[in-house]
Amino acid sequence: MQIIGITGGIGSGKSTVARIFGLLGIPVYSADDAAKEIMVKDQLLIGQIKDHFGAEAYLPDGSLNRKFISNIVFNDKSQLEKLNSIVHPATIRDSEAWAQRQRSPYVIKEAALLFETESFHHVDKVIGVYAPESLRILRVMKRDGVSRNDVLARMHKQIDDRIKMKLSDHVIYNDEQQMVIPQVLALHKLFQLT
Repeated sequence: MQIIGITGGIGSGKSTVARIFGLLGIPVYSADDAAKEIMVKDQLLIGQIKDHFGAEAYLPDGSLNRKFISNIVFNDKSQLEKLNSIVHPATIRDSEAWAQRQRSPYVIKEAALLFETESFHHVDKVIGVYAPESLRILRVMKRDGVSRNDVLARMHKQIDDRIKMKLSDHVIYNDEQQMVIPQVLALHKLFQLT
């Protein structure tokens, strides 16, 4: 079974593309959603986070103290890198175990930070979802109710989209000029044959 990664910059529409594959009956693993879940369920990961950030990283009810962690990692790049170095291997392990349980010609792994981490080594092909930066900024401002500067700050934490698209095996254009569904259907057909 092939594992197909989907990535793209913030606001590119990678989640929308992943949902279309899901509607076609293809199992979809969202690395971002899974990371949030395993950060409160995976005891090894919880222990590593507490060892590095302290017991205050978790609230008394066992949930992640997101405000505490955010204040640390978004003000110190080395702390963000440390958090990622702890969480990403756990997410990769979880996604590989998930993929083994699926019965499909291929599966989709959606991950915003596919190339920024070691995750791209654990997929067979990568689909990059592309949208112009100006459109991505507008989408995120509308979706998250944040300022243009907030969106730009998030964008600067990711690899430039042009580089992501060059590293990808396939590119889906979600630029409101080309229809996305026919592009997904063409790749779906291709992946079923290989």
